[in-house]
Amino acid sequence: MPESRVRKEAAKKKLAQQHHEAAEERQKTARLKSGGRDWVPWVFVPLALLGVLWMVVWNLAGRMIPFMSALGNWNLGISVGLIIASFFLMTLWK
Repeated sequence: MPESRVRKEAAKKKLAQQHHEAAEERQKTARLKSGGRDWVPWVFVPLALLGVLWMVVWNLAGRMIPFMSALGNWNLGISVGLIIASFFLMTLWK
């Protein structure tokens, strides 16, 4: 009887090890499929903030900043374009 119990425990340990290895393999595969997109939030957050900051600065001090006053209403397009670009980058994040 003790031998069969030892065999059952050994079989359980082996099965648990196989499940553990399979889980590690799935995690590794998931990381590879994501394409290493850890950089995405580090790009889209500053891009969105830059767009908002551009809009705020243009509305508050656009007339006093020479290149912004030269751009005129294109400042609105630049700021909205930066925000839209950040939204497109958000779709890449997994």
